[in-house]
Amino acid sequence: MTEPLLIPCPHCNGLNRIPGERLGDSPKCGRCKSPVLLNTPFELKQGDYASQIKGDLPLLIDVWADWCGPCKSFAPIFEQAAKQLSGRCRLAKLDSEANQQLAGQLGIRSIPSLILFRNGREVARQSGAFPLQQLLEWLRSQGI
Repeated sequence: MTEPLLIPCPHCNGLNRIPGERLGDSPKCGRCKSPVLLNTPFELKQGDYASQIKGDLPLLIDVWADWCGPCKSFAPIFEQAAKQLSGRCRLAKLDSEANQQLAGQLGIRSIPSLILFRNGREVARQSGAFPLQQLLEWLRSQGI
């Protein structure tokens, strides 16, 4: 039996305690009853940031903008990664244009930028778009 993991709900930011062996059982949020673990990236906004970086499951944020060509070409790769990493890492997209204050707070200088959070702290950062295999290898090197 593994220790329960604290995982924020991507819909309501409620913190859920989920047994490690139940991660594959499509756990639902105790507050809003929505799925806690998604196999697609969820939209991250300024007001959600502080809640979403918490928890025991790492959070990978893709900082992007609608006008950015590399961001658009990277989007399907990020979607594929979300499917492969479900239950091991949560993936979120942060629109830097709609959330300029947060993008500034995070020190975003180029997009796309990937920021990996673990237990509320930034642990790694990578700029640029790259192939799925390279993304997965980078995450493996970060212990995911």
